[in-house]
Amino acid sequence: MSAAPQLNDAAAAEDPSEVTLWLRQLGEANPLASSQLFELLYDELRRLARSHLRRENPGHTLSATGLAHEAWFRMAEQRRTQWQNRGHFMAVASTMMRRILVNHELARRAAKRDAELVPVTLSGLEQLGVAPDRDLVAVHEALLAFETVDARAAKVVELRFFGGLDNDEVAQALSISLATVKRDWAIARAWLHRELSERR
Repeated sequence: MSAAPQLNDAAAAEDPSEVTLWLRQLGEANPLASSQLFELLYDELRRLARSHLRRENPGHTLSATGLAHEAWFRMAEQRRTQWQNRGHFMAVASTMMRRILVNHELARRAAKRDAELVPVTLSGLEQLGVAPDRDLVAVHEALLAFETVDARAAKVVELRFFGGLDNDEVAQALSISLATVKRDWAIARAWLHRELSERR
């Protein structure tokens, strides 16, 4: 195995290719790579986690720190993923955070099965053109259904809506054009609006 590159936070922040080198070594179970990447990407992971949690009810039992750490631990254990770059890693992190939150909500509901279920409302659902009383699980299920129709557009929704990325960041993360992001977003909004309206 080749020696891990030695770099500091500032150097990695200025040179995305250095982060890519660390990401490739993460797949080789390199503990130094894991430690360096966690330090370099921690602020971005927490920002992503805060964006996901903004759509949860106040007082959610998971904090941004807890969500970022949980996603990191799950992703760092993946050995078969060939990380392409920072954008690829953050896109997968967003997916992981959504799954963690959905699993958390399903576990909460299961624990209170005999009690009255209070839906987890999401602020910002107007972005998708759906009613604000839709809960996380309903949106997640609709998005899973949409993935079978248009996987790329579903990823655009996930990164924009759940991950809080803007159009330019989504385009970079998915290596697609800005026009494609806008088109996919418009298609996804219309489809999800119809799907969630029919589930009411």
